[in-house]
Amino acid sequence: MNPGNAGTPGAGAGSPVSTPSPQHQRASHSPRLPTRRTDRRTTGRWPEALARLVSRPVSWLTGTGTPPPDGGSTTARDLALRRRLLLGLSALLTLSLFISYQGVHDDADPLRTSTAPAVLSLDTALYALGQAQRDAAQPAPTSDFQKQISVAVQSLAAAAADDDLGGPGGRQALQTVAGLITVYADKVQRSQLQPDGSVLREAYLSYATSVLTEKGSGIQDRLKALQRQERAAVHRQTSFGPLLWLAWSITLLLALALTAALLETQRFLRRRFRRRYNRHLIAAGLLSLAGVAVTVLFTVWTQAGMTDTRTLLDRPLPGRLIPDAGRHTASYLAGTGFRAAAAVWILIGGALLMALAETGLRRHINDYRFRPR
Repeated sequence: MNPGNAGTPGAGAGSPVSTPSPQHQRASHSPRLPTRRTDRRTTGRWPEALARLVSRPVSWLTGTGTPPPDGGSTTARDLALRRRLLLGLSALLTLSLFISYQGVHDDADPLRTSTAPAVLSLDTALYALGQAQRDAAQPAPTSDFQKQISVAVQSLAAAAADDDLGGPGGRQALQTVAGLITVYADKVQRSQLQPDGSVLREAYLSYATSVLTEKGSGIQDRLKALQRQERAAVHRQTSFGPLLWLAWSITLLLALALTAALLETQRFLRRRFRRRYNRHLIAAGLLSLAGVAVTVLFTVWTQAGMTDTRTLLDRPLPGRLIPDAGRHTASYLAGTGFRAAAAVWILIGGALLMALAETGLRRHINDYRFRPR
């Protein structure tokens, strides 16, 4: 028997006995430190937090975007979230910009083609009738009277081109005025055929004057009432009221939000996929900024011309200034038809903007979808 094994119970003969080293003993008795789990999610900064906050309602509605288990990658979810955010902001910006743009330009073309010419035509008719009244008092018939009556009738016909003249009863009022002008001209002509100083001449002329100047029911008061209604229409069409201010404020805020979202998405792709630039997202950002800038510039030009037109037409014009006012109005409102027609390009640009945002992220989403976990 080997004496060295005598004191070891259960040890087989010839089997060596290994004693643990001091380092192993210390390691076995020392407490085990918990392993720190690596969080692969990137710490969000404020742009990413804004993106998550804005797109959270979309996630609730669609049922997507559920966070993965702890320790899992969030890249696929982040890509889908940013895609929904960019598409949602692009759609909202397109709709808001279209409504805001139409709110100004919808009234510009009617102002140029009907309302402003109608105001000038009524001014011309009133001036011509005033001149006719002066010529009617002449002792002998003159051709000037007939010329002024013809000018007044033609001006009323031009004013009737405005379909909304004077509201629902506008056309009826114009027809009544035209009939009264015929009566007025007939009575003046009858008076001029009578001998100078005769009672019948004075009677015809007095009746004609009452037809023209009778308070409330005369030709001049009827035309002035129509003129006030047309000037009210000019104010309504040229007004940039609180609703338009609100609409344009929302539009500019959406444009800033979309720009911030595009910049944050570009930064996210650069950090996560090591791609310096995403050409589709850059094109989308340039398109949105250029589109908003052009529409704002067009709107400023149109609104400035409309404001100048309202200032010009806001007072009765003497006869010699009416042709000049017509030329100035045409210059103020030049190009409004073209700019109003540009509204359709807002919708086309919005569709292109959404397509660029979609294609800019679709490849990364598809690549990551089939990447092994």
